[in-house]
Amino acid sequence: MSDTLELARALIARRSVTPEDGGCLELVGERLSRLGFRLERFDQGGVANLWARRGAAAPLLCFAGHTDVVPSGPLDQWRSDPFAPEVRDGRLYGRGAADMKTSIAAFVTAVEGFLAERPQHPGSIALLLTSDEEGPAVNGTVRVVEVLKARGERIDYCIVGEPTSAERLADTIKNGRRGSLSGRLVVKGVQGHIAYPHLVRNPVHMVAPALAELAATVWDEGNAYFPPTSWQISNFHAGTGADNVVPGTAEILFNFRFSTASTPEGLQARVGEILERHGVDHDLQWTLSGRPYLTPRGGLVDAVAQAIRETLGIETALSTSGGTSDGRFIAGICPEVIELGPLNATIHKIDECIAVADIEPLSRLYQRTLELLL
Repeated sequence: MSDTLELARALIARRSVTPEDGGCLELVGERLSRLGFRLERFDQGGVANLWARRGAAAPLLCFAGHTDVVPSGPLDQWRSDPFAPEVRDGRLYGRGAADMKTSIAAFVTAVEGFLAERPQHPGSIALLLTSDEEGPAVNGTVRVVEVLKARGERIDYCIVGEPTSAERLADTIKNGRRGSLSGRLVVKGVQGHIAYPHLVRNPVHMVAPALAELAATVWDEGNAYFPPTSWQISNFHAGTGADNVVPGTAEILFNFRFSTASTPEGLQARVGEILERHGVDHDLQWTLSGRPYLTPRGGLVDAVAQAIRETLGIETALSTSGGTSDGRFIAGICPEVIELGPLNATIHKIDECIAVADIEPLSRLYQRTLELLL
């Protein structure tokens, strides 16, 4: 059993359903402490957060990830206990195998291998780990970033261990993510009997033309790295349950996944203008979950691509697709953030797994990136 596989198994065996850490940070911290890392815990609101740094000089390369996992789902549908890691048919099974305890194990063994060969390396290495990524993500990475920003601690390069690979290990890296802006729109009408339309104001009728325009609007054209901004309704609630009553209100939940070609302020203003032009009596609340970020070619992207080429003999593709990640928080104090991790085919699924043959190469990728940047 390889060292990375053994550590991955030990992490999977710790039940860390979000926001629980299950002792993962203690296990990782013990390994890092022996390597000369200074450990700081920034636990808050039941969330465990670790900032571990070795060295004080620039550049600082940070590995970032999360120890929390999503719930297992029906246990009787798993072929083996999701928190009793099992290797069978060349795969490591368990909750968090792909998302993302194997990446964390690979971070640690990559750093160990790098320091064994280059104990007097230039620059610094850090790990930023949290147990609040799969949940609300309000007391996790964002809190550590706030502390680092307040004391002027800058990260030069960051690799987030999210599962980015599509068909084979490292065939895709994320060099950015779209922003996420959500709205809760409450349209105000007048409730009444459906047979007396002159006595009611139907909020569904009132808002329908505006929704049609919002759905048809081209918000931006995207750019070389991002697709065009998308606006989608996720929920529409109206009615009292009776078929002869016009509702007094309608609630619409919607979301923008937006590129660097738009700003949240600009999107909010355009939505407001459309609603006002259609005369919609409404209340609107906004929630900005994250701004878009982008790391263009050069620096970190080129180093990771070279490490993949040398280690696996393939060319990687750049992508900004998918949902949000903690990279959106780290980008506030780090100009170059990418995500690189295992295949994402089984994440959050029953029988989540990772190919054993991918585990050590993932560690070597991270180690080679360290060698190229420090």
